[in-house]
Amino acid sequence: MDHFADRLRAAPQSRLQRGAAAEALWLARELAHRAQVIEAPEARPRVMPDAGMFAAADQITVAAHDLALVLSDEGQVSEAVLLVEEAQKRAGV
Repeated sequence: MDHFADRLRAAPQSRLQRGAAAEALWLARELAHRAQVIEAPEARPRVMPDAGMFAAADQITVAAHDLALVLSDEGQVSEAVLLVEEAQKRAGV
């Protein structure tokens, strides 16, 4: 996740506009959703807002760290890592 976030921070604006930022926002929202469901399964998950393409890397970082705090088994960790890897490939950074 840190590698992906760093690559987004270093990416040119044109690459962010071509879909890297949208992919990053999708990932941040997915990670945040998963963390909320684990932490408070009875509550309705909130959607992470779109803070703009230049904030996408920070949103991934925050969401991933939040998820890491609530993961309870190795299978969940592996699944989260796979999500990050796939999103990075789709983003092309």
